[in-house]
Amino acid sequence: MPSAAFILGVQAKKAASGQQSITVKGLAVKDVQADNAEWTVTISVTEATFAQALNKLRAERPTLDVFLSKEGLDKSGWQEGNESVTAHMVTTYLPGGGTKTEQQGYDASQSIVVTSKDLAKIEAANKNFLALQAEGHPVTASSPLYLVSNLEDIKMSLIAAATENARKRAEEFVKQDKVKVGLMRSASQGAFYILAAGGNSETDDYGGVYDKTTINKLAKVVVTIVYNIEQ
Repeated sequence: MPSAAFILGVQAKKAASGQQSITVKGLAVKDVQADNAEWTVTISVTEATFAQALNKLRAERPTLDVFLSKEGLDKSGWQEGNESVTAHMVTTYLPGGGTKTEQQGYDASQSIVVTSKDLAKIEAANKNFLALQAEGHPVTASSPLYLVSNLEDIKMSLIAAATENARKRAEEFVKQDKVKVGLMRSASQGAFYILAAGGNSETDDYGGVYDKTTINKLAKVVVTIVYNIEQ
């Protein structure tokens, strides 16, 4: 039955286009590892006046600088955001129903984005950051982002491997029908995935995924190729 279904399929295509063809998908996967990291730390304070909020922010900044330096994160890898001071708005519920929003002081904040190729130092700093918070400093940190710098090279190598895989699949499909796979008629690339190691690589769509939460990852490409069929 699979062979008969294939013959019917190519006969229908031959009637419409004058050339038999087969459409197959090719898959390629590869283990990859992040080679740089990005970590954002933020100071946030609230004070009664604009000046007090800004002064408090600037007073806290040296403590954060000392922490980052002790963790071995060189200042050349810091990207400092601008200082920001905005009204601190508070919403309260009224006894008769409804709400009221009013200003109660000012919020001041500043973020530093730390980048490094030493992933172990970023991991250690992220773990040790809790001790800085426990000391009462008004600081927060996002989870580190683990990035792969040579994505385009990885993608191109996977496209080549997926194309080879597609041809092998096409040849396997047609070999029992005593026909040959000819020239490529058309090709399209599906999504390019960077998944967490052990993640689901069975998904097949055009959205793509880029996991930035793990160091060890799995890269995946799917291609769809139409080949001519020769008797």
